[in-house]
Amino acid sequence: MLEGELTLVEDGGETQLKAGDAATFAKNSGNGHHMINRSSVTARYLEVGSRNPDDVITCSDIDMMSPNSDGRFLHKDGRAYPRQG
Repeated sequence: MLEGELTLVEDGGETQLKAGDAATFAKNSGNGHHMINRSSVTARYLEVGSRNPDDVITCSDIDMMSPNSDGRFLHKDGRAYPRQG
């Protein structure tokens, strides 16, 4: 975290992250996660990953995956989600 506060939501619960904190996730852990800004100020954080085009992001908690090669959002059976807008 660079500045502000975010709530990290993982399969196992929530953790408050503040400036100077870091969170890491082991490869293939299957731990679905996202962050929520519940404060009234802008938060900034740095996200690091390989961006390997052969990687596929898989959401453990919902029926969604996204191949890094094209960034589409798909159901886990490969069907595309309808495009919005």
